[in-house]
Amino acid sequence: MTGCDVVLVTAAPLSKPDYLQPYPTTPRNLTANEVMRDLGGQLSTGTTIFGPGDAAYLNATKRWNILEVPDIQVVVQVGQESDVAKIVQYCNRKSIEFLAVNRGHSLSIYSMDKFKGIQIDLKQLTGITLQHHNKSAILQGGTYGINVISTLWDLGYVTPTGAHECVGYTGLALGGGHGRYEGLYGLASDNFIKLNTVLANGSTFQVSKTKHADLFWGMQGAGHQYGIVTSAEVKVYPREVDTWHYHNYYWSGDKLETLFERLNAFHGNGSTPVKMGVNFGSFTMNPKYSNTSATLWWSFVYAGSASEAEPYLRPFNEIEALDEEIGDVPYPQIPTVQGTDIASGGCEPTRKAFAHSLLQTYNVTTERAIYDSFNANVALYPELTQEGGPVIMHEGYATKAVEEAPDDSSAYAHRHEHHILYVLVNVPANSTLLEPAIQWTHSIRDLWDYGRRSAQYINYCNGDESLESIYGYEPWRLARLRGLKTRYDPSNRFRFHVPIRP
Repeated sequence: MTGCDVVLVTAAPLSKPDYLQPYPTTPRNLTANEVMRDLGGQLSTGTTIFGPGDAAYLNATKRWNILEVPDIQVVVQVGQESDVAKIVQYCNRKSIEFLAVNRGHSLSIYSMDKFKGIQIDLKQLTGITLQHHNKSAILQGGTYGINVISTLWDLGYVTPTGAHECVGYTGLALGGGHGRYEGLYGLASDNFIKLNTVLANGSTFQVSKTKHADLFWGMQGAGHQYGIVTSAEVKVYPREVDTWHYHNYYWSGDKLETLFERLNAFHGNGSTPVKMGVNFGSFTMNPKYSNTSATLWWSFVYAGSASEAEPYLRPFNEIEALDEEIGDVPYPQIPTVQGTDIASGGCEPTRKAFAHSLLQTYNVTTERAIYDSFNANVALYPELTQEGGPVIMHEGYATKAVEEAPDDSSAYAHRHEHHILYVLVNVPANSTLLEPAIQWTHSIRDLWDYGRRSAQYINYCNGDESLESIYGYEPWRLARLRGLKTRYDPSNRFRFHVPIRP
């Protein structure tokens, strides 16, 4: 079979599969028919197996960054959590590489392009169930941003998630998980209670503070290295408010110095008001205001009313704006207000040149230099303004609950960095400007990192960053992570997302 037809797994057993003898090398031309023959009878009803010729393949293998993509020979879209361990065991017997995927947002292009094998697709596992007198919820491995946000909100609860509607919950949380509720409740991974995990050898573990506590520590910030989480029990909290307040500003470039000075005062040394979930700010070309100079766009959101939020925003209200947008909406509508909803286009697959850095405070002089270089490069490379154009993004979170957790409480190493900054340049498919775009993004990262040790957020990493900048400069951190790798994944099966072992 060449993958032309989707194969639906039924409950009826097939003939005895030919998988009892291990294969010494990965099959070069693995097909959906072969996998169905060998494995199909063991999987749940509703599981589908298909290859590149099937109509479902493109959507199933779609990735946020298509600069470098894995070679997916066969997709197995699981119907139940128990299917995952069976697929991993099968791949081990056959010496086939496997890659677990939810929404495909990994940026780790320097290792992801080395993958060839089976995609274990979790997208059908979207169950969300409240537990234990509504103090926790079980989120299956295919849940994602708006799926979690809206379901829990309608039930009267919230939990920390990522800021974007389309990003998978589990993948984000295994890397720490920044989001609008972290000032109140910490990182997404800080709210793990129990992880149902399939290890590299196909065994299934419940991982928590009391069961495999060493692994639980590693899963909170470096979890992609150790297993596939088929579901997670996480803390939930009463939503407390019915609406969030938002205030979006559009400023011209001459306001840059005033803006960043006031942002530094606003955030202080991690003293951002805890209900001021995040402010997103960008340098982008907006032809409504200028065709030659980037507009400063900033969006503040607050878990409460305008009367509570606006006194905090008085310093920004005093800066003369080109335009403003103000309102109060239920929390599930906040991604739309901030341009992180599915319909915004931010989830669309493109070739992305990308670089980022974590910072404690903004360097006003550096931001001016970056703004000026942005305008100069847009003028030099107008082709790069297509497909959404380039953007310099500043994410400023409330960090109180993140910083209150002990530094050694999890594998996440950067609790005292307050901002995530990134530059993203969409490069058209047939463009010859990929190398200039990459050089541009790296030059901006170098400006952010000038004079300080680089700090990187694993979920935003390409894979060309140093391991210390991602996992921490304290020698014990990488030593502990590598010890866990030796114990739980000695064959290095999980090595395609920012690997700690090449």
